[in-house]
Amino acid sequence: MFTSIAIIGRPNVGKSSLFNKLTKSRDAIVSDFSGLTKDRNYNFLKLKNKKTLLIDTGGIADSDESINNAISQQAWIAVQESSLILLILDGSEDLNKEDLDIIQNLRKLGKEFISVINKIDKKSNSNVKDDLFKNGIKSFFEISAEHSLNLSELISYLSEIVPETDIKESSDKKVAVLGRPNAGKSTFINSLIDEDRLIVSEIAGTTIDAISIPFEIDNEKFLFIDTAGIRKGYKYNHKIEYFSFVRAMHAIEKSDAVIFLCDANENIVDQDLKILNMIIEAGKPVLFVFNKIDLISKKELISLYTNKRMQSEFMQKIMKVEISAINKKGFKKVFKDINFLIEKSKENFSTSQLNKLLNKFVNASAPPSVAGRQLKFKHIHFAGTYPTTFIIHSNQDKKIPVNYKKYLENSFREELHLNSVQLRLIFRKSSNPFDGKKNKLSSRQTKKRQRLIKHKHKSNN
Repeated sequence: MFTSIAIIGRPNVGKSSLFNKLTKSRDAIVSDFSGLTKDRNYNFLKLKNKKTLLIDTGGIADSDESINNAISQQAWIAVQESSLILLILDGSEDLNKEDLDIIQNLRKLGKEFISVINKIDKKSNSNVKDDLFKNGIKSFFEISAEHSLNLSELISYLSEIVPETDIKESSDKKVAVLGRPNAGKSTFINSLIDEDRLIVSEIAGTTIDAISIPFEIDNEKFLFIDTAGIRKGYKYNHKIEYFSFVRAMHAIEKSDAVIFLCDANENIVDQDLKILNMIIEAGKPVLFVFNKIDLISKKELISLYTNKRMQSEFMQKIMKVEISAINKKGFKKVFKDINFLIEKSKENFSTSQLNKLLNKFVNASAPPSVAGRQLKFKHIHFAGTYPTTFIIHSNQDKKIPVNYKKYLENSFREELHLNSVQLRLIFRKSSNPFDGKKNKLSSRQTKKRQRLIKHKHKSNN
């Protein structure tokens, strides 16, 4: 019984397009540029009542460049992990040396593979089918992944050969790993799982897709999402870089918490603060991690914490940890803190607990007068998570001074241990329950009222 299906082939044959269509997702970046997929990308392929894991891989190419060799090696690891292979070929071109080398290697490994000729929508004089026959491959599927041509035939065939499985979609704690390029995100995850799962290079920007990696520690199951480094000016740069940013934002969206990695050698910069602000706006808890502390002195570490950006009110609300990803130092602290943040960000707070705290804070610092009227807070209740939201009812909503709002937020944050958890206070003006409601007089009271009115009129006359 196989556990997964790997999609392999040389660069730019349409592997990621097929992956997205089969998984009904946009997990893999698709572009006219070759070599975009660099790491293995996983998602579930649902086939009627069956489900299996599908792996998208980088293009296997003959090249002397170290990065291309690493991409090819990752693809072959995916082949080893899987029990069925989808070999994707470009139907608009003849088989070339790279295609033939892949076929030969698959046969050497004894791997069962299905040949899929993609891009049949393109007009060409390709001899790819004849080439396959000459190499002993007599059955294959002809599709256009981009236009979904003949995909149903491939899916139907896979439905027949994929056995019943009990694979369930992950309910693990999802943690996105963000930061600027070359902050050590992939090294961090590789060190965690003791495997060269992600490509690590001194070239900044090696990771483009957001890649998911399951991991377990102390009986706690996690799903780490390695994302592309977000560069300055990403909105105006090459479209691939912008797509990578969008993938990173999607990773934040589906995560339970975010680990933000910062290179301790480079200190915190404005771009770091912008990325952190994106995470905060998404309502997700964030753990700020200084990486590569093995490369700096104690004096330099103290200097990191005393600079103006780190001393800002913005950064004071965020929990911080120091690690060395390459030396595996500080990992226990990271897991302890990220676990705490996930649990705390999902916590529901009772109305009685919140009202006791609100009264405590108001008694400690009386609210000011607004437009000559004393500001009064009636009650508070819990309204949801991501971000943790409290609704406070008062006799004013729009005219509450900003400094008093901050005082209440900081007080709740400190008392409930919500540092690094996003907290939102919503102020609502309490309506008078008697507005628009008049006491209805009984028939006897109505008659008495009419008599009094008549009597008053007679007296006046």
